[in-house]
Amino acid sequence: MFEDSLEVLDHVRLHFSPAGILALNIALAFIMFGIALDIHISDFRKIITRPKSTLTGIVSQFLLLPALTYLLVLFLRPTPTVALGMILVAACPGGNISNFISSLAKGNTTLSIGLSAIATMAATFMTPLNFAFWGSLYTHFYNRHDAEALLRPLHIDSGQMFQTVFILLGIPLVLGLIFARRFPRLTVKIRGPIRKLSVGIFIAFVVIALAKNFEFFIQFIHLIFIIVLIHNALALVTGYSASTLMKLPQTDRRTIAIETGIQNSGLGLALIFNPKIFPPDMELGGMAIIAAWWGIWHIVSGLSLSWFWSRKPVTDETEAEPLVNVHHHSHAEGK
Repeated sequence: MFEDSLEVLDHVRLHFSPAGILALNIALAFIMFGIALDIHISDFRKIITRPKSTLTGIVSQFLLLPALTYLLVLFLRPTPTVALGMILVAACPGGNISNFISSLAKGNTTLSIGLSAIATMAATFMTPLNFAFWGSLYTHFYNRHDAEALLRPLHIDSGQMFQTVFILLGIPLVLGLIFARRFPRLTVKIRGPIRKLSVGIFIAFVVIALAKNFEFFIQFIHLIFIIVLIHNALALVTGYSASTLMKLPQTDRRTIAIETGIQNSGLGLALIFNPKIFPPDMELGGMAIIAAWWGIWHIVSGLSLSWFWSRKPVTDETEAEPLVNVHHHSHAEGK
């Protein structure tokens, strides 16, 4: 009965504007610049000296989440397009806003940036591999021959992926680090306003995304809300549990939970709407709506979680002095 009710999603066509995607990318670059003001270049040594956190984040992102998503799909038994949409989202790398949310949550921002860069580059081969592997298991487990046509080879341009990382992550990060070092007093003054403006920008994008597809979300939200809620919660719990089992510092646990729970569903949508991968005549409404609502919901859940964690002090003795304070000391020493 649950599967039958979801079949109506396959006929839906969502509206996405290329100009809106460009505006979002520009906003992300601005937000990355603001995040860079809170860290110091010497903090990146922690990624090298504490490789366990980095490895845990990668395993949680590309191994644990897709595997648990597959089990969730077997439990919920949605339509093939919704099931493969969930698997595709789980196969995508962490979203770029994870750095911003990790910063708000008093997590390890440097680890977050490093994991985002590694995961985004690894996605050139891990995203297609995970989608093909877990998607094939799903079709064979249920003997769903009707879903086999959806298992299209995912060709991700490695050059384009590198360009995305370089523009959205690399350039703003370097500029922010240089600016903070050259203008320490000005940095202290603008850090707060930029952070508040960043929150406002993301709230605006949530409102705009809902407005453009409002009719669809109102009509079908009752069909996908619980699915995405459970899936996103599973991702967040997976990241936090894996890092807790590895006995990582609390800031790293928060960051890995966010990196696992904030997925680059925008990449999933780009793949779904790529005519070279999925022909335009294929009815992929289920996949598209899952990816689209993920893109909205993970911002809501991420900001909510960061608000909660921002009010809970970090209790690990090894983290008595968080990254932001280290950065402040570096500014004070430079005055």
